[in-house]
Amino acid sequence: MKKFKKLLKEDPKSLPSEKTDKPIEADLSINIDRMKQLFKDCSDIVFRHINAGEVEAYLVFVDGLIDTNSIQLHGINQILKEVERERITADYLIERIISVSSVKEITMLEDAVKNVLKGNTVLLVDRVNTGIVIDAKGGQRRSVSEPETESVVRGPREGLTESLRVNTALVRQKIRSNRLKTIAKDVGEETRTGIAIMYIDGLVSPDLLKEVQARLDRIKIDGVLESGYIEELIEDNPWSVFPQIQNTERPDTIAANLLEGRVAIIIDGTPLALIMPATFWQFLQASEDYYHRYHISIFLRFLRIIFVFIALTLPSLYVAVTTFHQEMIPTNLLFSIASAREAIPFPAFVEAMIMEISFEALREAGVRLPKIVGQAVSILGALVIGQAAVEAGIVSAPMVIVVSLTGIASFTIPRFNMAISIRLLRFPFIVLAGMFGLFGIVLGILILLTHLTKLRSFGIPYLSPVVPLSMKGLKDVFIRVPWWAMNERPSQTVKGDRIREGEGLKPSPGKGSEEGDQS
Repeated sequence: MKKFKKLLKEDPKSLPSEKTDKPIEADLSINIDRMKQLFKDCSDIVFRHINAGEVEAYLVFVDGLIDTNSIQLHGINQILKEVERERITADYLIERIISVSSVKEITMLEDAVKNVLKGNTVLLVDRVNTGIVIDAKGGQRRSVSEPETESVVRGPREGLTESLRVNTALVRQKIRSNRLKTIAKDVGEETRTGIAIMYIDGLVSPDLLKEVQARLDRIKIDGVLESGYIEELIEDNPWSVFPQIQNTERPDTIAANLLEGRVAIIIDGTPLALIMPATFWQFLQASEDYYHRYHISIFLRFLRIIFVFIALTLPSLYVAVTTFHQEMIPTNLLFSIASAREAIPFPAFVEAMIMEISFEALREAGVRLPKIVGQAVSILGALVIGQAAVEAGIVSAPMVIVVSLTGIASFTIPRFNMAISIRLLRFPFIVLAGMFGLFGIVLGILILLTHLTKLRSFGIPYLSPVVPLSMKGLKDVFIRVPWWAMNERPSQTVKGDRIREGEGLKPSPGKGSEEGDQS
């Protein structure tokens, strides 16, 4: 690295560069020679020569990234037919010859290189000092399918793909409004990854939109291969274990958040989009909470909140009570735990750490193994190893129950990034419980709450609308009130049109129902 910096300092021109600010010449041979020099040793770059009498041209594209049938039908064939004109202009080609829907004109060689690398086709014609970009992207792409990480019982089954334009189209299908805006940018000096910033004009805060764009403009990195790159580079507090930006594979989730004044970033090459700002409560809510009737959604939300507390503190509570506070355990249960732990050579703290680390290892192994054997290995491994450990006297049966219940609780959290954060925090709580008992757990909760109240996501308090308290915002936090009662959008994000729905939407018994009651 030092040698590279020294070479750059001494002679910057000695390093190869793909950038050029030269204009496209009227001489086709000059343009092609420059393009071939820039794409030297790039065997996947195709230079298709077309010679149709008076017309000589080149099509430049990346093999595997274009729809060859579309180029052949709407580009090459049309040019070969047009041999009568002595001088063909770019306007004539765009208006009369090329029948592809998306065509634009460029004047710089650098633009030609960028468009070729994006998967477009560049047409260079002799005696024409401009290039023509033909959008005929194709190649092998994964089709739209149900997202695996956010499956639902009731709701749409379509998920994002690795194609940027397919993803923006999926969102556009949900929000068919001209107020839905899309800003295109490229991120990464080498990868030049395309991203799309989506928002609804009139709902999003102008300050939020400016802040998102400013943070993206500050990114100086050689490549962006997944949304996680951008998430780490634009979040407010990179040292926090909690996610401050929501990611999702579901177009309906993106649309719902855009309607609440948030901003979405869709990245080419990944099926995960980013949504900002995000609050703690968003990560405990699933998209189908809004598709079920509100009674079911309220029950599921309370269930998740209870199990989040269990996933975070149950092992530490067991360690604290069995080590320091045995008087809190009912007598019969205390005798049962004592008899189960009689032959265990380790204290409860060591026992809990062994089981938690083993459980996390089994879970990671199940993810990395092929799907056919992954689930079987994780389930059978947990059963067999747990039973063998109990029979061997390494761990007690109550500890196996506690760890199993904790693992189940972590799966009730809808968002994976929040679930893994809770799993990570479980270990410091076990350490505090092993050192100070319940006082250590209380200390850990106080530190955690202090940290959460200080967190911000693009200027929005992380615990809002609970801290600071907003009574109207509580309609969609711990409970989900009926749709006819959620007539306003969240005040934390929406600075424009706050009204979500009209008046008089509350259902009322019809005339036939009243007559039936009277009879």
